[in-house]
Amino acid sequence: MKTDSKPTIFTAKKIITMNPVVPEAAAVAVRGDRILAVGAPDELKGWGEHVIDETFKDKILTPGFVEAHSHVLEGILWMFPYVGFFDRRDPDGRVWQGCRDLDALSRRLKELETELASADEPLVVWGVDPLYFAGDRLTATNLDVISTTRPIFVLHASGHLATVNTALMNQQGIDEKTDVVGVAKGADNKPTGELQELKAIMLAGDFLQQVIGSYRSPKAWHNFGRLANNVGCTTITDLGFLNLDDDAVELLRSVVDTPDYPVRVTVLYSLVGQSEADLDEVAEYVAAQAKRSSEKLHLGQVKLVLDGSIQGFTARLRPPGYYGRNDNGIWTSPPEKCFDTLLPFHKKGVTVHCHCNGDEAVDVFLNAVEQAQAEYYRPDIRHTVQHCQLATIDQYQRMAALGVCANIFTNHLFYWGDQHVAATVGPDRAMRMEACATAKLHNIHFSLHSDAPVTPLGQLHTAWCAVNRLTSSGRTLGEYEKISVYDALYAVTLDGAYTLGLDRELGSIEPGKLADFTVFEEDPLAVDPARLKDIGVWGTVLGGKVIPAAK
Repeated sequence: MKTDSKPTIFTAKKIITMNPVVPEAAAVAVRGDRILAVGAPDELKGWGEHVIDETFKDKILTPGFVEAHSHVLEGILWMFPYVGFFDRRDPDGRVWQGCRDLDALSRRLKELETELASADEPLVVWGVDPLYFAGDRLTATNLDVISTTRPIFVLHASGHLATVNTALMNQQGIDEKTDVVGVAKGADNKPTGELQELKAIMLAGDFLQQVIGSYRSPKAWHNFGRLANNVGCTTITDLGFLNLDDDAVELLRSVVDTPDYPVRVTVLYSLVGQSEADLDEVAEYVAAQAKRSSEKLHLGQVKLVLDGSIQGFTARLRPPGYYGRNDNGIWTSPPEKCFDTLLPFHKKGVTVHCHCNGDEAVDVFLNAVEQAQAEYYRPDIRHTVQHCQLATIDQYQRMAALGVCANIFTNHLFYWGDQHVAATVGPDRAMRMEACATAKLHNIHFSLHSDAPVTPLGQLHTAWCAVNRLTSSGRTLGEYEKISVYDALYAVTLDGAYTLGLDRELGSIEPGKLADFTVFEEDPLAVDPARLKDIGVWGTVLGGKVIPAAK
């Protein structure tokens, strides 16, 4: 904290601190990039000569929102056209209208195809989910209507599936002889064009590389930052950077550590594709990366992926499995190797965040954590179950006993709740999806997330989902798993910071912490909870710097 500068006292209509000692205030004093004191304006004047800033005199301040599970892919994909079901706003504020059926999707694709400059330029788009289209799967046949010569690559909303046309399959050699798990085939044994999970999607070759290669694009990171600031996030996470090497870290530092970059970023090292690596060496490398962190860029944690997506039928479920089906999902990492993968990082004190959409995957991860703690006990390691969509009461009890955190994908209640009832898990299990009340009951540190770009970045929406549990059709999905607005805000501030190991620096408005605030037009604790997602976001404060949202 700088001690040679005058404090700035920001006054506000109300400050919600997430600090039980001083839960509400009317002013916060900031010196440099740190919080000096919180209270009434007159109480803060004792810190000596100061500047009064009344920018927020009619606004509400909360701790800066922490999005603890998103991806820079959200910034990358806005470099390509969006063709998803729901309307969506891009980094520049433009609203892209959703494609509500296959006909609308076909019209959009045809428009985009005619706009391409050259005849052989591929068409790469994103955001589709066939689950919205009354049971019809998107196949190469649908895309061949658009073009039989131009390669077409459609990344699904979940990021776990893609659909490609015949021209692309011919170019990449995907045919009936292709023996890769996840290449969907019809009754004639010919590929349908649907590629499930990364091993199959990688068969798309150069077309996938157009997306993956942009991880190192400064434009993608600037898009990511703008999107975050516009929805009130001051800390965002890229939960799993592929090939996070020294060059990538230098690139990130050159973007994120600049004064004008509007958010803090936590970047995790992805273990996807590391099956042949020496994990002891990787653990050593990741632990060393943590020492290269700055106040705006945080490194030194890892991401493991065990299963796929529920809406793509590739998540791993406990019996009885998928609703009305006899198959299960795909293990994206061998479950029998989970402990061996986890242990080197556990021993180095590196937190592991594990993608577990299905409850069978949660069992595998918790078994591995339990075994690791028995072999090499570490207090406060904060391994985290990511997504945690179908976690059961007994699994939350185990999380509590092991000190494991949860990051819950509440947005699924709105975006896929109706589909989960009708098609994936059925009415009874859908009622207990995203079980925030159960997590709170068992004193789990839990956060909420968007998994952007799977759903749009925005913690007001994830909190609204946890509070109201409404599907897109207006159905209440699990009345007894609702939580209060305060608890939802706590989850996206202090507990979000906790899961990332940043709660000493972020997540509440109290002396000594970084001066990161989200600025609202209305009080989230006073409005009708049904309106929570619609509150206006004025902007943010990052380390004492005021940053209005784009209008």
